[in-house]
Amino acid sequence: MTTDRVNTHRTNTHCPTTARTNTGCPDTTTPGRVVVVTGAGTGIGRATARAFAGQGATVLAVGRREEPLWETAEGHPGIRPFVADVTAEDAPEEIVETAVTGHGRLDVLVNNAGIASGGPLGTLDRSVIAPLLETNLVAPVLLTQAALPALRASRGVVVNVSTTIGQRGWPAGSVYPATKSALETLTRCWALELAPAGVRVVAVAPGAIETPIADHMGLSSEQLAALRAWQLAHTPLGRIGRPEEVAWAITSLAAPDASFLTGTVLPVDGGALVA
Repeated sequence: MTTDRVNTHRTNTHCPTTARTNTGCPDTTTPGRVVVVTGAGTGIGRATARAFAGQGATVLAVGRREEPLWETAEGHPGIRPFVADVTAEDAPEEIVETAVTGHGRLDVLVNNAGIASGGPLGTLDRSVIAPLLETNLVAPVLLTQAALPALRASRGVVVNVSTTIGQRGWPAGSVYPATKSALETLTRCWALELAPAGVRVVAVAPGAIETPIADHMGLSSEQLAALRAWQLAHTPLGRIGRPEEVAWAITSLAAPDASFLTGTVLPVDGGALVA
């Protein structure tokens, strides 16, 4: 575990999540809120942690490797790195306890940690399938479950990070999008289940984004170039997206102004889903 190098500030406990200036509460989107972002060491997770911190939130940035987390936090005093593998048995409780004990509350949980790997049907075995299921599906379930008491208390928000590939299909890589499709189903189910408690559950589905996830798939440079060419050919806006563009969607969905929005899966894909 890392040492907390930042000071935390707590929100006025009399201010509801949907606070406005006429209540004497902040009128911006996240000052005082406490946010957990998994997979925060790189890519979308890093951009999301920084975006929330830039809005005044205190962010627990969770990841498996310490150095990238401190890189995420550099220049952003609201970010607290926390080293944890989300698939570890005790990780959900440790993450939530760290956020709540250290900062007094939990307002937003971003289930962003994920891995992409696989292969065509006929080449798959448990060593490939199990890590995908544990990271992309089981870990968000158990972490969200552990966070429920705190999220109910704050009438908070869960943001799941999926992929538009899960809504289209990916030849020779079926298990990865299958886990993300399941996460979208969980988003809709949890939205209904938690609505009576005032907890919102939403998701973003990124398309082709410039992140290291593709680099970790074990592809050769030729295969990676072919993947990027395929992504560009299927993206009407004609370019690869930036992590900051997905982070904008995540912070917007989690914002108090989105208080009537739940169960939504928002594509952030340059038009790929409708092409």
